[in-house]
This record gives sequence, structure tokens and C-alpha cells, in this order.
Amino acid sequence: MTTTPRLVILDTDPGVDDALALLYLRARLDLRPLAITTVFGNADVETTTRNARWLRQRLGLEAPVHRGAGAPLARPRGVSPVHVHGENGLGDIDLSGPVLPPPDTGAAHEKIVDLVRAHPDKVTIVAIGPLTNLALALRAAPDIAGLVAEIVIMGGAFARGNVTPFAEANIHNDPEAAAEVLAAPWPVTLVPLDATLPCVLTDATARDMAQTGETGRFVHDLTRGYAATYARHEGLDGCVLHDVAALVRITRPELFKVRSAPVSVILDGERLGQTVWSEQGPIRQVCVDADGPELARHFQQTLA
Repeated sequence: MTTTPRLVILDTDPGVDDALALLYLRARLDLRPLAITTVFGNADVETTTRNARWLRQRLGLEAPVHRGAGAPLARPRGVSPVHVHGENGLGDIDLSGPVLPPPDTGAAHEKIVDLVRAHPDKVTIVAIGPLTNLALALRAAPDIAGLVAEIVIMGGAFARGNVTPFAEANIHNDPEAAAEVLAAPWPVTLVPLDATLPCVLTDATARDMAQTGETGRFVHDLTRGYAATYARHEGLDGCVLHDVAALVRITRPELFKVRSAPVSVILDGERLGQTVWSEQGPIRQVCVDADGPELARHFQQTLA
């Protein structure tokens, strides 16, 4: 029996691990990307939008690319993490090639609203960057909270952060947007660092993938600098599949341990951007752990 693919909007800030997520999305027949919406984060929004367009062309994706927010709702934009994702946001791989078409017309948050309304109860939004576009969509059209199938967010940290001791980058980049998104009455699954940090693509696996064909070589080239950063700062043999994990939560939910509870975001002080368990608010499905080795094997096998 043929299963109808799940309709997905990927809200993203490419980003090396975002590119890996796009590779995974392309390989899954059970996921159908309706649109790629871009946001600042791993680089400025001009760069992340260029990267999304380049990846769409490089990977042969049909989904339109819509440029989104270039700054947080209420704060100045922080410095881009070039030490992690490179000067061009994609590990400084060669981005030369044919002239890219311009982004598709329509702001990202407007496209999110249009697609959710056009496909009620069928669209899953997978947000793997700051949550600014989602907050803007909610502000413009609160009714979409009752029309979306699910929001899956790669973001948050309950044990330790990665940009401060307390906060994860996507939430820290726009904590006000995250607070609005987590308070809204729509179904949210959170995939925080607690669940993504165990999901490591080892250097040995990346080298093995490089021997399997063009896609494997692309993964290896993308992740070399990214993995070197993890080696320098974390002593890690490989790189973490943060954004891939958000998509795998949809396709292989059994790989995750989940806690159901309200979640809020700290909006001031040294713990700015930290996600914390709350006693009030909508119940969220929070992935608190994952079978990292199996997820990495699944990623490798899916791209083979």
C-alpha cells in the first residue's frame, strides 16, 4: 500500500547541518517539501537564502525558496558563526556553477500562512533555524495554529547550551520568537541539544560515504571543516547531525525518548534563551534523548 507523503515546509538557515537535512529530505519518499523558507542564523539572511537556492539547484529540488526574516523580533542580530559554518555558511565549499535563479516571490512567513491554509491539517513545519518566520506567521494569521499538522523544532537545551552554558543557538538567536511559538496553541515537538548531541556522524563514516558516490563525497566535503570545529572545541570525532535529527523525529520516532510537558523560554539575564520546564502552557513533546548511533546509521543508509 502506498503511503501519501507528509507535506513539509523546511524553515532553515543553511548552514552545514541544514544542508545535510536537505540531503535527507530529498532522499525520503515519505516526505514532500512544499517550500524552503529561509531565516538568518548560521549566516545573514542574504547568505542563507543564496545557500538554499544553491542547494536547491545542486540537489535538484523542486520546492520554491522564499526569503524570510533577516533579524530577530526585538533584538539586534548577533554575529554569524563563521568559525563553525565557514565564511560562506556551507563549510567554504566551492559554490561556483550556473547563475542561480532569484528567490521565489513572497516573504517566507506569508508563504507559510498560504501553504498551511491551502492544506489544512496536512502541513508539518520543520524549523531548523531561529523561529522568527514562525512567529511572524502567527502574528499575521493566528488561525494557522489550528490548521497546521505539527511543528517540529530543532532547538533548545535543558542540560547544556552551545552558544552559552545555558542556551542553544536557534532559540538564543531570537528568544522572543521562540517564546511566542512555544506559547501558541499548535502541536509542537521540540528536538533540543539533549537529543541531538548523541547523533554524531563520525569522521570514519564520512570517509566511508565519500567512497560510495557523488552524494557521499558531497557529505564528506561539506562536513570536513564542520567536523574540525567539533574536534577543536568539543574533542569530538565527527560532527553532530542536529538538523537531520528533526526530520528523523518524523520518519523514525522510535529512536527518541520523549517527555510531555509545557516549555518556556528565559528572556533576560545570563540564562537568556534557555528552554526550561514550565508548570503552565501548552503541553509539548520534548525529545530528551536519542539513539544517536542508530540515527547516524539511518542517515548513512538513507543517502546510500
